Amino acid sequence: MTFVVLFSTMSFTVDMHFCGDTLVDTAIFKEVKSCGIEMSTPSNEDCSVVKKDCCTDKQINYEGQDELKISFDIQTLNQQLFAVSFIYSYINDFEGLEENPNSFNDYPPPLIVRSIYKLDETFLI
Repeated sequence: MTFVVLFSTMSFTVDMHFCGDTLVDTAIFKEVKSCGIEMSTPSNEDCSVVKKDCCTDKQINYEGQDELKISFDIQTLNQQLFAVSFIYSYINDFEGLEENPNSFNDYPPPLIVRSIYKLDETFLI
C-alpha cells in the first residue's frame, strides 16, 4: 500500500532525444544528453538557405496527486458509535492477561513406580 501512495503522489518528467525517428537517449529527473548532431547557426547572416535540424527533444510530464487528506470532519452517529465500541472492546481484550492462574505449579508429577513398557511387554524396535 505504501508503494501505491508513493507512486501516485510522485511527479516526474521523462526527457527523450530523437535523431530522426531513432530514440537516442532517455532521462528521468534530469536533462537528456544530446547526440552532437545539432545544426549550428551559419556564420554568414546573408545566407537564406538553412538546413533543417534532424534532432528533436520530447518531454513527458507526469503530475502526481496533490490531495491525499481524507476529511473526517463529517461523521455520522453510527460511525462514531462504531469507533468508540471498537476501541473499547479492543482495550478490554487485553485486561487480566498477566493474572493467568496455573494449577500445575502447585502439584508435583506422580512418581514412577514401575516401568509400564515392561509390564505390557511392548518395546520399540
